[in-house]
Amino acid sequence: MSKHAWKRKIGYLLVIMLLGAGLLAGCSGKSETGKGEMRTELTSLEFVDLLGNGINLGNTMEAYGHVVLGTEAEVSAYETYWGQPVTTQEMITGMHEAGFDTLRVPVAWTNMMNYESGDYTINEAYLDRVEEIINYALSVDMYVIVNDHWDGGWWGMFGSATQETRDKAMEMYISMWTQIAERYRDYSDHLIFEGANEELGNRLNDTDVAKDSGALSESECYETVNRLNQTFVDTVRATGGNNEHRFLLVAGYNTDIAMTCDDRFVMPEDEMNRDNPKLLLSVHYYDPSGYCINESIPDWGSTQEYEFQNERLSMMEKYTSQGYGVIIGEYGVLIENMDHLKENTVDYLTNFLANCDYYGYCPVLWDCNNMYNRNTCAIIDSEVAALYTEHSYAMQASMSREDIRQNAKTVMDEGLANSEPEAGLADDEAMAWIMYNSGDWNLMYSVGDVYKPEDKTEGIVATDATITGPGTYTISLDFTGTAMGYADSVAFSAVAIGNGETLYPGYVINIMEIVVNGEKYQMQGKPYTASDDGVCTRANLYNAWVTSVPAEARTVDGSLNMATPNLLDAETLGHVETIEVTFYYLEGK
Repeated sequence: MSKHAWKRKIGYLLVIMLLGAGLLAGCSGKSETGKGEMRTELTSLEFVDLLGNGINLGNTMEAYGHVVLGTEAEVSAYETYWGQPVTTQEMITGMHEAGFDTLRVPVAWTNMMNYESGDYTINEAYLDRVEEIINYALSVDMYVIVNDHWDGGWWGMFGSATQETRDKAMEMYISMWTQIAERYRDYSDHLIFEGANEELGNRLNDTDVAKDSGALSESECYETVNRLNQTFVDTVRATGGNNEHRFLLVAGYNTDIAMTCDDRFVMPEDEMNRDNPKLLLSVHYYDPSGYCINESIPDWGSTQEYEFQNERLSMMEKYTSQGYGVIIGEYGVLIENMDHLKENTVDYLTNFLANCDYYGYCPVLWDCNNMYNRNTCAIIDSEVAALYTEHSYAMQASMSREDIRQNAKTVMDEGLANSEPEAGLADDEAMAWIMYNSGDWNLMYSVGDVYKPEDKTEGIVATDATITGPGTYTISLDFTGTAMGYADSVAFSAVAIGNGETLYPGYVINIMEIVVNGEKYQMQGKPYTASDDGVCTRANLYNAWVTSVPAEARTVDGSLNMATPNLLDAETLGHVETIEVTFYYLEGK
């Protein structure tokens, strides 16, 4: 994840191989640390068992100072650009002593690369510093994952409307991974390469770098993701040496579990290891986002939330059943106000880690000097500290896989049994409401296809409407009772009707009026009606993730001309104290 959204491991068994006797690599050359054996007999699933419990070195080597600092600053200037301290051996040793067995090092390789001029050479000093951090971890018998992260958003070049820009993006990607793979080729299988991050998906259309990006449909994004993942595997394998059999971590689509389980996502071929592919799959888990990533939801733990987490994590069995080891490369719960845990954090982590134990996933905590304090080299909360110690490789190495699964199942069953159900909707009931995320993500009301009025920021007053058939309905949100007293513009919003597709198939939400802060709002186009899940009916008010109106969308006049997912203008909306939507619900043409 980038610093623009606060972001987000566990495993088991086998003896950790002894590394070379050398300790740290200096900035002027390579160390013998970590060089050595590639255990070619290990399967992908067996390897994940060895990775234990992981943590990210977040907002550090992926901190992006390229635009301001240029490419010739001291490496430490980039490393500390997002407010983190310079990484030390003591910090990494403390992570291992706290129960973490794997270190993920997100990296922005273009920080010191003049790629805009067509020079894709990574500055040697940057490669040296990443190697030094790799060796910090290897020296205490940790595994290490190195990737290319957000990296300033250059990934959007793949969605450019210009073929030349797309070709340059692929040329840079191949050059980047050739350099990385050749530089660290002699390291043992304790070093893992990860080809990308969350940007491998819809964000191939990002406009951070390529202003004409956005040309790819979702299906074309899937095709590009599959091609990039195959290119990553082929490029690393071509560098030879230990890289012929190194475990490679492939990013799922958007690193989103549901989207990665879409049949349009295809794992790459590993020709050099056809009989025993050395491929791992990475997804992230921050559900619900209002609880995990920002402060819009203060607590977690309803029966529905336990069930959702259990069901969603079980989906990755699609890949473990095919022999691919799964790494949850990021997960976590925001440290509220940056000084204490959110309510139910321990419950959330306990159930999440139990799922990872049960299915054999490797979870890697997203952390930016929050849960693990890099100054004191310790986890800030005693309950969480005990949880990670319990799930460390050292504590589980003597247990059989079946015992680990059984213990995990007991924990999951107890969590679910002790939870309380939310109100929800009966199958024969339809409810309309306004889904809302504020522009700063600090306020939220029931975002998602399931009606969950409990999922809201404290102080929001909602007026929802029971749908009884065709007719006029008014729904609203009042933000004046929240801590801020208003919603700062909008990041996402939609009129939703729970069970609308099943009880009123083909009906259209015809938005007649939007009133913001008591004044009628001029809509930016024509509304349309659609559904993501075939159950909940939606009419978007603001959805920047939709790049084109779906062909199956419904409108009151049967035409998609002027239809838009962005009836609201986020740039000019400003402070929203109240929002009210009146719509007519009717059968479609």
